[in-house]
Amino acid sequence: MSNFSTRQVYIDYNATTPLNAEVKAAMIADFEVFGNASSMHGSGRAAHARVEEARRSVGTLLGASQGEVVFTSGGSEANNMVFQTMRRLGLEKKGGRTEIITTEIEHPCVLNSAKYLEKLGFTVLFLPVDEYGAVKPDALRAAVSERTLFVSVMMANNETGTVADIGEISRLAKEAGAFMHTDAVQAVGKIPVDVTALGVDYLTVSAHKIYGPKGVGALYVKKGSPLYPLIQGGHQEDGMRAGTYNNIGILGFGKAADLALREIERYGTEIAGLRARLRDGLLERVPRIKINGHPDNTLPNTLNVSFPGAEGEAILLSLDIMGIEVSTGSACASGSLEPSHVLMAMGLDPELAHGSIRFSLGWGISADDIDYVLETLPPVIARLRAMSTVSALLP
Repeated sequence: MSNFSTRQVYIDYNATTPLNAEVKAAMIADFEVFGNASSMHGSGRAAHARVEEARRSVGTLLGASQGEVVFTSGGSEANNMVFQTMRRLGLEKKGGRTEIITTEIEHPCVLNSAKYLEKLGFTVLFLPVDEYGAVKPDALRAAVSERTLFVSVMMANNETGTVADIGEISRLAKEAGAFMHTDAVQAVGKIPVDVTALGVDYLTVSAHKIYGPKGVGALYVKKGSPLYPLIQGGHQEDGMRAGTYNNIGILGFGKAADLALREIERYGTEIAGLRARLRDGLLERVPRIKINGHPDNTLPNTLNVSFPGAEGEAILLSLDIMGIEVSTGSACASGSLEPSHVLMAMGLDPELAHGSIRFSLGWGISADDIDYVLETLPPVIARLRAMSTVSALLP
């Protein structure tokens, strides 16, 4: 919580979500079930039963069968499992395919995994996106070929909220005989996700994005699709992911998945309404702003806004003093001086990208909170612009 304001308005749900009260209660109750889920005695069987119950819940949320869900420590590990599987397949020269296709706007764990394979001799194509942050179908159509081993495109962008047409992208990948993966960490729990309808071979999900615990995620692996273990060791997860089961985390993930499925329709209506309230209020009260991302094909909770003439970091810190917690569209907050790679790929100039803020809403945000932001932010922008030499040059 801010050291300067007694009020806290958390609007950074794409970074992480608070633990749902029902999830927390279920996890606390599970502390009494201490057995190792790999043990054959009664305590182990009791723990294993809860792991499998959670696996069913996660599978149901994704439209997958229980046996197609592999638990991991989170989204980054799940994405790395897929890329390391493709590394093995490529090095084995399966069908002579050594080309990987992804996009310029992926999460760093995907981008860096792709760049690692590039160093090993794989051909990696980083597809451009349009001004909304959407993959250009013509670019993908021109890129896929008989050399393509694997296509990885995120389902919903974490910065802009733009939702990709994964069904069409998967169709194009399949026509070329390639495997298809989507990082759906930001999409699951916010919009309906059905792996069968999407036609993907692999899909990544993380518990802490859906009001579950940190340190647990899952990889959907379509039945029959290859998967090599990233962590060698015991027989857990049918030999695909060694290590003692994180019983409590997995149970919490399963409970969060149940709740996400139950509330997804209401989430899509209520949270989208609050997002619209914030967007319309900003357009009305703050001159010369730019909304980034697709106007329609977007997550119901994500709003990325550029404020020309004001630095994103200065906006973030000024809002934090007032108890409003957001994320900057610039990577400066994580120690880099480079602007957001996502916004740059969408064609924004560096100054505009540096002056961007991501508002990501979720359960717990009220209309009163949105109104507080709308009262607080305009004078902050006016003050920062008055101090900026760049602002004087803007139309």
